[in-house]
Amino acid sequence: MLYRDTHGWCPFCERVWFALEEKQIPFETELIDLSNKPQWYKDMVPTALVPAVKIEGELVYESKDILLALEKKFDRFPLLPIASQERSAALDMIENFDANGLVKSGYAFLRGKPANSEQSTETIPEQIAAQLLNLQTTFETKLDQLEVTLGQYPGVYFMGEFSLVDIMYTPAIRRFAANLPVFRGYSLYDNDRFPRLNQWLTAINKRSSYQRIKPSARTNNLIMHKLFGVQPIHKSKSLSVTQPQPHGEVESQTEEYSMEAAARLSSNYQTVIADIIKNSGIKKWVIQETLPSIELAIDRHLRRLVHCLIEGSIPLFSDKPVDSKTDQQNEGKEEPAADAAVGAIALAFLRNRVCVPRDMSAGAAVALETTIDAMLSSIY
Repeated sequence: MLYRDTHGWCPFCERVWFALEEKQIPFETELIDLSNKPQWYKDMVPTALVPAVKIEGELVYESKDILLALEKKFDRFPLLPIASQERSAALDMIENFDANGLVKSGYAFLRGKPANSEQSTETIPEQIAAQLLNLQTTFETKLDQLEVTLGQYPGVYFMGEFSLVDIMYTPAIRRFAANLPVFRGYSLYDNDRFPRLNQWLTAINKRSSYQRIKPSARTNNLIMHKLFGVQPIHKSKSLSVTQPQPHGEVESQTEEYSMEAAARLSSNYQTVIADIIKNSGIKKWVIQETLPSIELAIDRHLRRLVHCLIEGSIPLFSDKPVDSKTDQQNEGKEEPAADAAVGAIALAFLRNRVCVPRDMSAGAAVALETTIDAMLSSIY
């Protein structure tokens, strides 16, 4: 049994989930609401933190300890080197991960303030710029050390072959790769200073197990903005824009991902409509009597979205609405301009609302977002 966060945002839970997928261990999941943890969970886990697992009834918590426990208990698809010297080196890297300063320096640069500081120590623009440069330099020094570490063994992974060391590093590095372009204008991708890191990022993304559990850049950026208050460097730039991906990151299974997105949207159809009406802002500027027509307009646009995902083409939006029951255009009826506005709001809200990997895989989310953007362009 894996106990993890409800939304799939937690990087520590991601480590354990990644290992379970790699080792092909069958498991069940119990989702824990981090904003309202059940008392039974707090009673069971001394730290009250996620993740935790039960392995044949034995409770293990803290992600590093869980990874090592899984490796000890399940010898299928081993994730530690067999040779004693390499195995010892891997265990040292896992043990020292939190102490090497990479993650600490990365988040200090991302937040624009030194670690353990709630506010920037500088207020004058020149001083702020100098502080950011210092934080960037510290982070880059840690990345230089990472480059050296990645070059110790032949191959693209830390130990040559994929191992628990790669799993330890993946959540943090992938989050930095998504966040830094938006919030600091700094890219890890295609950065000539870090060629081994780029090869590693590409190799990680190609693993089928990671495709099943990875978050999207959009989700990571929205989390950083909404939960941690980090502001994008360009205020007018949408946080929802997917950031550049490393070579090899372009998905080849477009049709499969589109079908997955259509299936997930269809299976949660009524919940999605209710969520749009309640949380998109639409309800604040319409009167109660018009809600049925508003819901009908949302329904029409969501049906078009599912159709576009399945058929792979974006239809032109005519002034003749699609009947929500027959999916046929209603001759003689005109679709009010207000319906197009409602549809645009609904689609934009859904695009930014999708949470990866809670709602769907990252590939399906990209297909959904791309299709919605094309539809929004067709509406106006």
